[in-house]
Amino acid sequence: MARMERAEDAPASFEAAWNAHDMAALRALFHDDATFVNRFGHYVRGADEIVALHQPIHETIYRDSTLANELIDASPIGNDAMIVHFWSRLSTGLAHPAGPHAVDTLILAVLTRRDGGWRIKALENVTLTDPRTGAAVLRG
Repeated sequence: MARMERAEDAPASFEAAWNAHDMAALRALFHDDATFVNRFGHYVRGADEIVALHQPIHETIYRDSTLANELIDASPIGNDAMIVHFWSRLSTGLAHPAGPHAVDTLILAVLTRRDGGWRIKALENVTLTDPRTGAAVLRG
Protein backbone atom coordinates (compact mmCIF):
# COMPACT_ATOMS: atom_id res chain seq x y z
CA MET A 1 0.00 0.00 0.00
CA ALA A 2 1.28 3.44 -0.91
CA ARG A 3 1.88 5.91 1.87
CA MET A 4 -0.67 8.63 2.47
CA GLU A 5 0.73 11.80 0.93
CA ARG A 6 -1.95 13.95 2.59
CA ALA A 7 -3.82 13.54 5.86
CA GLU A 8 -7.02 14.05 3.87
CA ASP A 9 -6.31 10.70 2.18
CA ALA A 10 -7.10 8.83 5.42
CA PRO A 11 -10.81 8.17 4.69
CA ALA A 12 -10.13 6.74 1.23
CA SER A 13 -7.11 4.76 2.40
CA PHE A 14 -9.01 3.27 5.35
CA GLU A 15 -11.93 2.42 3.05
CA ALA A 16 -9.64 0.73 0.51
CA ALA A 17 -7.88 -1.41 3.14
CA TRP A 18 -11.22 -2.42 4.71
CA ASN A 19 -12.91 -3.24 1.41
CA ALA A 20 -9.93 -5.38 0.32
CA HIS A 21 -9.97 -7.03 3.79
CA ASP A 22 -6.21 -6.46 3.64
CA MET A 23 -4.75 -6.44 7.14
CA ALA A 24 -1.26 -5.49 5.94
CA ALA A 25 -2.71 -2.44 4.21
CA LEU A 26 -4.74 -1.61 7.33
CA ARG A 27 -1.64 -1.87 9.52
CA ALA A 28 0.32 0.39 7.16
CA LEU A 29 -2.13 3.24 7.85
CA PHE A 30 -1.13 3.41 11.53
CA HIS A 31 1.99 4.37 13.46
CA ASP A 32 3.39 1.42 15.42
CA ASP A 33 2.21 3.02 18.70
CA ALA A 34 -1.20 4.20 17.44
CA THR A 35 -4.40 3.87 19.46
CA PHE A 36 -7.79 2.74 18.19
CA VAL A 37 -11.27 2.83 19.72
CA ASN A 38 -13.86 0.84 17.80
CA ARG A 39 -17.56 1.67 17.62
CA PHE A 40 -18.24 -0.48 20.69
CA GLY A 41 -15.73 1.39 22.86
CA HIS A 42 -12.99 -1.29 22.67
CA TYR A 43 -9.59 0.44 23.09
CA VAL A 44 -6.32 -1.00 21.82
CA ARG A 45 -2.78 0.39 21.51
CA GLY A 46 -0.33 -0.53 18.78
CA ALA A 47 -0.68 -1.30 15.10
CA ASP A 48 -0.35 -5.03 15.75
CA GLU A 49 -3.20 -4.86 18.28
CA ILE A 50 -5.32 -2.87 15.82
CA VAL A 51 -4.85 -5.66 13.27
CA ALA A 52 -5.53 -8.30 15.93
CA LEU A 53 -8.82 -6.53 16.70
CA HIS A 54 -9.86 -6.49 13.03
CA GLN A 55 -8.50 -9.70 11.53
CA PRO A 56 -10.98 -12.13 13.19
CA ILE A 57 -14.02 -10.09 12.15
CA HIS A 58 -12.71 -9.74 8.59
CA GLU A 59 -12.38 -13.51 8.45
CA THR A 60 -15.93 -14.04 9.76
CA ILE A 61 -18.85 -11.62 10.20
CA TYR A 62 -17.35 -8.75 8.15
CA ARG A 63 -15.73 -10.87 5.41
CA ASP A 64 -18.26 -9.57 2.87
CA SER A 65 -18.69 -6.09 4.33
CA THR A 66 -17.79 -2.79 2.69
CA LEU A 67 -17.14 0.73 3.90
CA ALA A 68 -18.02 3.98 2.17
CA ASN A 69 -16.17 6.91 3.76
CA GLU A 70 -16.66 10.62 3.23
CA LEU A 71 -14.27 13.33 4.43
CA ILE A 72 -15.94 15.95 6.61
CA ASP A 73 -12.95 18.12 7.43
CA ALA A 74 -9.24 18.19 8.12
CA SER A 75 -7.83 20.68 10.60
CA PRO A 76 -4.11 21.26 11.04
CA ILE A 77 -2.80 21.34 14.60
CA GLY A 78 0.78 21.96 13.51
CA ASN A 79 2.97 21.46 10.47
CA ASP A 80 3.01 17.71 10.91
CA ALA A 81 -0.29 16.96 12.68
CA MET A 82 -3.91 17.00 11.53
CA ILE A 83 -7.30 16.15 12.95
CA VAL A 84 -9.48 14.44 10.34
CA HIS A 85 -13.21 13.76 10.71
CA PHE A 86 -15.06 11.50 8.31
CA TRP A 87 -18.36 9.72 7.93
CA SER A 88 -18.24 5.98 7.49
CA ARG A 89 -21.05 3.68 6.37
CA LEU A 90 -20.48 0.00 7.07
CA SER A 91 -22.59 -2.28 4.89
CA THR A 92 -22.61 -5.85 6.09
CA GLY A 93 -23.35 -8.85 3.94
CA LEU A 94 -24.80 -12.30 4.42
CA ALA A 95 -21.87 -13.35 6.65
CA HIS A 96 -23.15 -11.13 9.48
CA PRO A 97 -25.46 -12.92 11.96
CA ALA A 98 -28.00 -10.08 11.62
CA GLY A 99 -27.81 -10.30 7.83
CA PRO A 100 -27.24 -7.40 5.47
CA HIS A 101 -27.65 -4.01 7.10
CA ALA A 102 -25.91 -0.64 7.30
CA VAL A 103 -24.36 1.23 10.22
CA ASP A 104 -23.19 4.84 10.12
CA THR A 105 -20.33 6.07 12.24
CA LEU A 106 -18.38 9.26 12.70
CA ILE A 107 -14.62 8.79 12.83
CA LEU A 108 -12.12 11.17 14.38
CA ALA A 109 -8.51 10.48 13.46
CA VAL A 110 -5.34 12.26 14.49
CA LEU A 111 -2.62 11.90 11.88
CA THR A 112 1.03 12.86 12.07
CA ARG A 113 3.62 13.13 9.32
CA ARG A 114 6.93 11.34 9.66
CA ASP A 115 9.46 10.60 6.94
CA GLY A 116 7.35 12.39 4.33
CA GLY A 117 4.17 10.35 4.81
CA TRP A 118 1.08 10.59 7.00
CA ARG A 119 -0.08 7.87 9.38
CA ILE A 120 -2.83 7.61 11.94
CA LYS A 121 -1.72 8.19 15.54
CA ALA A 122 -5.18 7.83 17.10
CA LEU A 123 -8.61 6.90 15.75
CA GLU A 124 -12.00 6.79 17.44
CA ASN A 125 -15.17 5.49 15.81
CA VAL A 126 -18.63 6.45 17.16
CA THR A 127 -21.88 4.83 16.03
CA LEU A 128 -24.70 7.25 15.22
CA THR A 129 -27.60 6.55 17.58
CA ASP A 130 -30.90 8.06 18.61
CA PRO A 131 -30.21 9.60 22.05
CA ARG A 132 -33.74 8.80 23.23
CA THR A 133 -33.71 5.08 22.37
CA GLY A 134 -30.08 4.13 21.74
CA ALA A 135 -31.11 2.65 18.39
CA ALA A 136 -28.62 3.00 15.56
CA VAL A 137 -29.62 5.57 12.93
CA LEU A 138 -28.43 6.29 9.40
CA ARG A 139 -27.50 9.83 8.49
CA GLY A 140 -29.38 11.62 5.74
